[in-house]
Amino acid sequence: MFKILDGMRIVEASAFVAAPLGGMTLSQMGADVIRFDPIQGGLDAHRWPITDKNQSLYWPGLNKGKRSLAIDTRKPEGQEIIRNLITAPGEGRGLFLTNFPAARGWMSYASLKQHREDLIMVNLLGNPDGSSAVDYTVNCATGFPYLTGDAETEARRHPVNHVLPAWDAIAGINLALALLAAERHRRLTGQGQLVKIALSDIAFAMTGNLGYIQEAQLNAAERHTHGNYLYGAYGCDFDTSDGRQLYIVVVTHRMWSELGSATGLTGTFHAIEQQLGLDFRKEGDRFRASDQISEPLREWCQQRTLAEVDQCFSGTGVCWGPYQTFKQMVREDPRVSPANPMFSMIEQPGIGEYLVPGSPIDFGAFERQPPRRAPILGEHTDEILSRDLGMSDAQIAKLRDAGVVAGPVFLEAEQ
Repeated sequence: MFKILDGMRIVEASAFVAAPLGGMTLSQMGADVIRFDPIQGGLDAHRWPITDKNQSLYWPGLNKGKRSLAIDTRKPEGQEIIRNLITAPGEGRGLFLTNFPAARGWMSYASLKQHREDLIMVNLLGNPDGSSAVDYTVNCATGFPYLTGDAETEARRHPVNHVLPAWDAIAGINLALALLAAERHRRLTGQGQLVKIALSDIAFAMTGNLGYIQEAQLNAAERHTHGNYLYGAYGCDFDTSDGRQLYIVVVTHRMWSELGSATGLTGTFHAIEQQLGLDFRKEGDRFRASDQISEPLREWCQQRTLAEVDQCFSGTGVCWGPYQTFKQMVREDPRVSPANPMFSMIEQPGIGEYLVPGSPIDFGAFERQPPRRAPILGEHTDEILSRDLGMSDAQIAKLRDAGVVAGPVFLEAEQ
């Protein structure tokens, strides 16, 4: 079935989150993404989360739909194969995505460009100067850990790291976007280019886009934590009578009116508004009164089960959601199930059957396709060498005997 990026072939050399995510994003839209790894597996072959049998769920999660080539690029023959694969002639080829250091040597842009003038190479760096950085070290510098966690006094400020690698995720999408933009430029002008993206630039750009940098420059006071309150508007977490938790958000006047009507607390909220001399039509005033607004809402929620809260809010304009553990999410949320056409049950070799998401983008001009499983390491080695590079069976056998290529390789679980 035809997909929107059919005809585009990308070679990927990657590890961790951002670059594999960038390649997978393109693969899920129909691009042919060939990932090459060392024969023994790359840096993330065993990365957590893992199954009870110590098999990585991380690696297959970020490599769905790709083809896999297991190769020893320390050997000249291996380098030549990858060079030929990256720089192969043809429209929709000559596209290389990596987060490995590639300023010098055989895999550098300057070296590869000698074999294809219009080469496009997208390279993710840690910092703009090429020095190392990962999501967790970049996040430390953005200020967000000092806004995360329970509300504390200025004397007890303690940074709290979030567990979502948000900067990696945003970087992965930007890598895919950058490659598509560069490929469009090449189609219009015939010119290739080296595109560099620094993970720290991704983080600081978004910090500035959200106004945090400007706030620090222009305001005298330093921002501090507010726990689960939504800064500048109204949002708070609540407990129910059956031991569940939920979050209620108000960012518009309609949401505010609907919350009062659904809970029967309109009069109570108006009395608080009058007592404090505030105007709850304004987001900032609702934020200033977060403690006072939350008190009657907390009592209202504690008198009801989560199902009863759901029934009260259903069909209204109240914006809310239940807190869910990962297991609760999988058991209870229809958005994370085959009822959502983004998801399918697939069989992953070596692991078993489980739920897998495809692309979250639903293109109206194309039928939505189910996700494809991740490859076994080196699963497509022979296919790539023969079909994509035109090698004979004898040539492939010689490379295998010399230990230049391998696959499929079933990695043993780490103990």
